[in-house]
Amino acid sequence: QVQLVESGGGLVQAGGSLRLSCAASGRTFSRSAMGWFRQAPGKEREFVAGISWGGGSTDYADSVKGRFTISRDNTRNMVALQMNSLKPEDTAVYYCAGGSFGGVSDYAGSYDSWGQGTQVTVSS
Repeated sequence: QVQLVESGGGLVQAGGSLRLSCAASGRTFSRSAMGWFRQAPGKEREFVAGISWGGGSTDYADSVKGRFTISRDNTRNMVALQMNSLKPEDTAVYYCAGGSFGGVSDYAGSYDSWGQGTQVTVSS
């Protein structure tokens, strides 16, 4: 497994931006697919974005396409989620996830490592 620590959450007005970061340690980060998920109160955890080992493949939930961008820096063992044009419905706890597979997955069960989560609140 890989150990993950998220940072960068906070309170922002609708239309604003936030950048989430996830620092990884443990299993070779460069051989871990990474993803971001979120969970709003009373709702199930949902996929937000994913990125492959080398960063060449990405995938996004339809609700965030064109607004969010996932990226990774394998030299620094970091993955980031740039969130622009935020909406109140983006309010949730955001989780970084890592998995020992090479591609991209939107299925939470594919990932075996999870961070503690960071709160993102978007006010209207």
